[in-house]
Amino acid sequence: MFMQRAFLLLAAVTTAAAIPALAQTLSAAGPGGSETSRAVSIPKIAGVWTHPAFPWFEPPASGPGPVTNLVRWAGQGPSGPGGSLQLPPSKVGISNYDQLVGDYKNPILQPWAAAVVKKFGEMSQAGITFPNPSNQCWPSPMPFIYKLSTINLLQQPDRITIMYGGYNNEVRHVRLNEPHRSPLTPSWYGDSVAHYEGDMLVIDTVGVKTDRKYAMIDLFGTPYSDKLHLVERYRLRDYADVKDAIDRNNKENWLYAGDPWTRNRDKKFLQVHLTIEDEGVFTMPWTATMTYAPAEQLNEGVCSENRRRFYEKDEVDVPRAEKPDF
Repeated sequence: MFMQRAFLLLAAVTTAAAIPALAQTLSAAGPGGSETSRAVSIPKIAGVWTHPAFPWFEPPASGPGPVTNLVRWAGQGPSGPGGSLQLPPSKVGISNYDQLVGDYKNPILQPWAAAVVKKFGEMSQAGITFPNPSNQCWPSPMPFIYKLSTINLLQQPDRITIMYGGYNNEVRHVRLNEPHRSPLTPSWYGDSVAHYEGDMLVIDTVGVKTDRKYAMIDLFGTPYSDKLHLVERYRLRDYADVKDAIDRNNKENWLYAGDPWTRNRDKKFLQVHLTIEDEGVFTMPWTATMTYAPAEQLNEGVCSENRRRFYEKDEVDVPRAEKPDF
């Protein structure tokens, strides 16, 4: 454990030190790996960024968007002892983080997927906290991993490394200017390749592991299949450029740590625009954004593998070794 933490810290320091020396131009290459002679400028998006909002994405200004919560709180406020606003339910206002009831009538959902979301919502309304990757201490699939609110993004000549922090620490590796592996072995976070397009970093992800427990993309239990395909477009933006997304975020999500965007309005923000498609689950592609404000550091988080559920008396379904290590 201590050797692993020391290695991660050394890697972060070494990479951060190398960033100023990173060449400012590269030959452009798309996810297919073919290079051109056109030199492009590399946007400096490395750093620590935070999006302290639950449940997750900023809905799009128009068009199909992610599943959202049918149960609402009256408005924003500081977190209470139980981790919530302690406000009565309301038909208007932000998402009620204490009761996660996904909108199963969202037209992006195929009928069978809508039935799954509806079932989880009924469990939540009955006072049952259904298991998901975060409360069961399992690796987060894409895009569930966006629930981890803070990232440390490292830029290297041949790869992008994204360290996620929140209730746990997880690391995602993205290869630059390479094609997807073939044959492709599914993995926890999928196979991610990237390239730069002008001032944007574009990441293409496929192959997210489906043969796992808690295979869901959000806190509403929305499923995914082996056809899941995500495209992320990261870009530095000014406050005026992201104000509309921040307003949508404030109306939808619980800002459990206050508003980091307004107090950093004189700085740059990192915004990611996502396009998600999965012909096994969704009827159409849909989009969302997530706007990160600058942050100071990525705090260490440990997801305690308590064998007893914190909300019930049953044994929790955490990974167990077949035999003791010693």
